[in-house]
Amino acid sequence: MSAAEAVRAARALGIELDLDGNDLLLEAATAPPAAVLDLLSSYKAEILALLRPGRDGWAAEDWQIFFGERAGIAEFDGALPRAEAEAHAFACCVSEWLRCFMGLPPGRCVASGSSNDGDDALVPHGLEPTSHASDAGRTADAVAALGAMGIASPTFFPDDFGKNGGA
Repeated sequence: MSAAEAVRAARALGIELDLDGNDLLLEAATAPPAAVLDLLSSYKAEILALLRPGRDGWAAEDWQIFFGERAGIAEFDGALPRAEAEAHAFACCVSEWLRCFMGLPPGRCVASGSSNDGDDALVPHGLEPTSHASDAGRTADAVAALGAMGIASPTFFPDDFGKNGGA
């Protein structure tokens, strides 16, 4: 079990998590099971780190907004079915997480660091099936971090990414 999995377990039970300084605030319609409270307590420090704004200054809510915007654009402007639009949005979130992890400013390619001055899409380096092991590890970290923030991974991501209509 990890902090990300503990957060996912809590959210699956309808428990909302928030921060208040160094305290983890829980909000639920009914009292959470003791086992879930114990799990959250044992991973409290890691959960606080997951939910705090990262180096990029984004908190979980910012990532959820980014995901929602990307899914909406892909669905309505790109005419994709909702499931495919959400898969595309998830890939955008992973790519953005990787960019932030590497400390690159917005609009920079994760693979080359160059700016996107034209109409070409930035390369979501680390997402393609032929990625190096270190990229796969970073991608797995991104998937876990996004999941902890309430952004679910499509069932085919990342193993089949690019084969089923990914970004």
